[in-house]
Amino acid sequence: MGNRVLPKDLTERPVDWKTTAAYPPGDKETSRTYGSTLKLPRLPVPKLEDTAARLKETLRPHAYTAAEYTAAERKIDQFTSVLGPELQKRLLKHAEGRDHWLEQWWDDLGYLGYRDSVVINVSYFFGFDRQPKHLRQTPAARAAGLARGALMFREKLQRGLIEPDGTKEGVFCMDSYRWMFDCCRVPGSQGLDWSVSYTGKRDEDQHIVVFRRNRMYKVNVVEKGRILSIDEIEWQIQSIYDQTTQDYPGIGVLSASNRDVWAKDFLELLEHPENDVIIRDIHSSAFIISLDTDKPSDLVNFSRSVWHGATKSGAPTGLRNRWVDKPLQFVVFDNAEAGFMGEHSVMDGTPTVRMCDEVLDILHDPAADLGKAPAGVTKDSRSPEPLDWHVSETTKGAIAKADRAATDLIDTQAMTVYRTPYGKAAIKKFGVSPDSWAQMIIHLAYLRLLGGEPRKGGTYESATTRKFFKGRTEVIRVVSSEADAWATSMDNSNASPAERKRLFDAAGKVHIARAKAAGNGQGVDRHMLGLKLLLDKGETVPEVFSDPVVARASNWVLSTSAVFSKHFEAYGWGEVVPEGFGVAYMTGFDDRLQFTIASRKEMPNKEFSQQIAKAADDLYVLHESLQKAKL
Repeated sequence: MGNRVLPKDLTERPVDWKTTAAYPPGDKETSRTYGSTLKLPRLPVPKLEDTAARLKETLRPHAYTAAEYTAAERKIDQFTSVLGPELQKRLLKHAEGRDHWLEQWWDDLGYLGYRDSVVINVSYFFGFDRQPKHLRQTPAARAAGLARGALMFREKLQRGLIEPDGTKEGVFCMDSYRWMFDCCRVPGSQGLDWSVSYTGKRDEDQHIVVFRRNRMYKVNVVEKGRILSIDEIEWQIQSIYDQTTQDYPGIGVLSASNRDVWAKDFLELLEHPENDVIIRDIHSSAFIISLDTDKPSDLVNFSRSVWHGATKSGAPTGLRNRWVDKPLQFVVFDNAEAGFMGEHSVMDGTPTVRMCDEVLDILHDPAADLGKAPAGVTKDSRSPEPLDWHVSETTKGAIAKADRAATDLIDTQAMTVYRTPYGKAAIKKFGVSPDSWAQMIIHLAYLRLLGGEPRKGGTYESATTRKFFKGRTEVIRVVSSEADAWATSMDNSNASPAERKRLFDAAGKVHIARAKAAGNGQGVDRHMLGLKLLLDKGETVPEVFSDPVVARASNWVLSTSAVFSKHFEAYGWGEVVPEGFGVAYMTGFDDRLQFTIASRKEMPNKEFSQQIAKAADDLYVLHESLQKAKL
């Protein structure tokens, strides 16, 4: 390290970092986007006795013996009668005057204090459908269309004209949309990252950052309040393709390292003033577009290329060409396929699903306003600005180490994708919730995969709590005694179809009830976390927190979640424990369900996918046979 005084705003986490992301200019109270958000209720603190009852219920299928369950039950009772009430009082006091009692804890414990690479472990991806036929079929045109569409969405968001998300029951919190554009995660050298926001701090001329062969370019896309036309953006992007014919130092791969390693390398970059300027250009950019040299073909290769990029000759060519701390990163391949990679720390996937869906809707509409270049403006009127780093010998060594670490990480992963021959339309004819249907497929498939071996953990399904101000997620504990009973019946030759259907319906009711409770902030896991975090120094940790059944039930061997866009061909993320699977699924297509299964290579990934296929078929045959019997 040199003697340069490093900028505090990039090296020291501000206490108020979370409040600095501005709402759009104007009156937030009357904003169509944010007005209702500010009136939403706060996330409740569940009653201690309710959480204890839910915990007991969800532990039953995880206990290997009756004695093991009885011991866990005793520890829960002891907790709720001794220290639990005092911790509950502390939690209620902690919640007083706060917008969201869990927010800071969840930001830091769930994401910003996590020190492994965000690639594989945290980041998620969407793979898009093909470029519409009425648009030019080149990578530059594809990138320009995505840029123009995203900027149109951003402009509506800035003006407060995005209608709030929600359901028939009411609107959802839109607070996290503040962190969608013009923001970036920053690696912290003290073990905690944070995010910076340039919302409301931009100059009149605004930009995106485009990567090609590891070189970065600053591309102005808004001039004097006007979003450039798709042609004006395409001209600049095509010039990036034309002039970038060789590879540059892969600085981007540093952002994919272990967070503490990345924080150290980040400080080294900041030793050089020209790098400081580049970093600020990255952080303040509306979003990033990575022009990737890969040409993925089949669905798995496409998924993996979007998720973590390709490797060639033992090098992570994809990750060298990205900046994974950016919340929004579009990836465009040389065959004009495209997708999205999201940074997860301060914004969950549902807002970015909506953004991508609306962007792709714009591009699929032949009548959409994609802008027109003013008179006299030609492809030579503007030039993207290269952002070339000062690369010290120390940084060269860091890149080499990051290359090896990223390649090794990518090489740990296996992935399969399975699509059923039927979809939402058939499931609804059977009168079943598509989400419960998909979860029961996963449940049955996993038990069959175990082949009678004891279960090693639970199933995490994400439920949104955005009906509350600043709400994010709660756990739906999918594993239940009812689901186990149904799964057992499916391989019991003595069980009739009617009995199997009865047990399936019972399991579905439990799943729906737990999903509803979680969405209402009445889960188990967030509440128990809050209680544990309020133990004073020196207080003995209650036995319930170390009980083997309690620990097993929250060891998420199956991490599951669903999103949907009619424009998504792919969607997924990684496993959350070494012995687990990440199972991303989509239930919104009428003609198929789609499951993307990610795991470490040593796990039976292909076998699990085969079991999902069999379970999906068996569940369909069960319902179809009963339906035919009624005719």
